[in-house]
Amino acid sequence: MSHLARIPPEAEADGYTPHIRTEVKDGVGWVVFANPRRRNAVTYTMWRQIPAALADLAEDDSVGVVALRGEGESSFISGADISEFATRRSTPEQVAEYDRVGSEANLAIVNFAKPTVAVIRTWCVGGGVATALGCDLRIAAEDSRFAVPAARLGLGYRYSGIKALVDVVGPANAREIFFTARKYSAEEALRMGLVNRTLPVEGFDAAAQDYLAGIAQNAPLTMQAAKLAIRATGQDPEVRDLARIDAAIQACFDSEDYQEGRAAFAEKRPPVFRGR
Repeated sequence: MSHLARIPPEAEADGYTPHIRTEVKDGVGWVVFANPRRRNAVTYTMWRQIPAALADLAEDDSVGVVALRGEGESSFISGADISEFATRRSTPEQVAEYDRVGSEANLAIVNFAKPTVAVIRTWCVGGGVATALGCDLRIAAEDSRFAVPAARLGLGYRYSGIKALVDVVGPANAREIFFTARKYSAEEALRMGLVNRTLPVEGFDAAAQDYLAGIAQNAPLTMQAAKLAIRATGQDPEVRDLARIDAAIQACFDSEDYQEGRAAFAEKRPPVFRGR
């Protein structure tokens, strides 16, 4: 299955249309950043499309995990589309509106109930790093490169974006990433914890699909409960919704999937989970 997000994209004069596209295959829901002419830089309209695209995948019971990737092999996301800044981020009002839309898109990723994985090829820059950090996991081809060039553009990063980076790589690495604004190899990104694992360039797509399939076949309710609990460990105690976490855990034990898991174990066969 493949379709565009519900919000119609804005076509350019020659018909070229940067957009967010969703696909579903073998239990994996794909969110595709399709702007290959600009190395999948994200336009204002694309940011607006992300919540709707994720909402579609949230409603699809066949989707066990959602993966974010760039169109083709030229880039994951090369950041926000700077060519729009003169018309989209040149006044305080425009900056506020652009940031609001970007924040809604990133929150839609962070708050998504199912597991999310950033599947990174080649360049992951600026807003691409922020988007990848919003995912639960990040896998990257060995030739990938990472950078946050904000200090070379005069941009300010919101606290939420800085905190997301610090939570993953720690304050020392976060300082170096921002202060030097330099490019990092996939090996360096792996060493600092920015990515969970790297995969060879040759056969990358197949290896990534195998990795995602291994997640998609696991019990959805168990993963969702774990995701809630893991996220809560980084929250202030007064905002932790422990009752919601307890309810999610109890839902696992009350589910048909729990019965299926026990039966499959006893019968020495792979379980078939349905998320209920």
